[in-house]
Amino acid sequence: MTQGKVSVTNKQTNGAQEGTMPAAPPSYEEATAGTSPGGSGYYYGDTEMLTEFGWDDHNIRRIFIRKVYTILLIQLLITVAIVALFTFCEPVKYYIQTNPGWYWASYAVFFVTYLTLSCCPGPRRQFPWNLILLVIFTLSLSYITGMLSSFYNTKSVILCLTITAMVCLAVTIFSFQTKIDITSCQGVLFVMCITLFFCGLFLAIVLPFGYVPWLHAIYATVGAILFTMFLAFDTQLLMGNRRYTISPEEYIFATLNIYLDVVYIFSFFLQMFGTERD
Repeated sequence: MTQGKVSVTNKQTNGAQEGTMPAAPPSYEEATAGTSPGGSGYYYGDTEMLTEFGWDDHNIRRIFIRKVYTILLIQLLITVAIVALFTFCEPVKYYIQTNPGWYWASYAVFFVTYLTLSCCPGPRRQFPWNLILLVIFTLSLSYITGMLSSFYNTKSVILCLTITAMVCLAVTIFSFQTKIDITSCQGVLFVMCITLFFCGLFLAIVLPFGYVPWLHAIYATVGAILFTMFLAFDTQLLMGNRRYTISPEEYIFATLNIYLDVVYIFSFFLQMFGTERD
């Protein structure tokens, strides 16, 4: 009888031990799927690229930032080279100005590749298609920028390139050093986008009846300020220690945004300070 009780007790003890076996350690995806240290939100992996999680792995963050700025540097070098070619080489300048069809073709390619990289996570994350699309996007936007620059004075183009480089460098350093969380100022950016949209719409309506210099200056100033703020916003998305951040898998999307900001800043500065050729 005692043996039976001991046997039952041993079975219950063994069952309890089996029920309390330690679970397997979580995978990296499961570990990063929880809430942030401040409890501000979740990271959903492939379902979201803009999130609120706390990015504690500094090594991943450094590699991600280094990759983004390496690709960005290559893009900017290509753009500067094409702008210089279209500005300084007279035969090339004459050809592109007398053949506007290439401009509209480049604009169509730019628009399609931008929508593909922005709205389709598959091509944006799949190597090597993401890099191929990014190269096509960079070449098309560089052609557009180079053609627009060819209508301005050479000294004006060099001046605007210098101002753009100084402003972008200052904004980047400020975004990394400041304690101000610019990623939480989305409402301000939205209001300025609406303002820029209506300024551009009004300018497009008025332009056929005559050029209005002060209205064009206001439009260029608002655009330069807006995309300078967007540059600070997109830069802080890379850092990982703000309210919102971006997934390390989205290095193509992050590079795309910062590159667009820089190019648009240069374009608006060219409209503000540039002198058209006689």
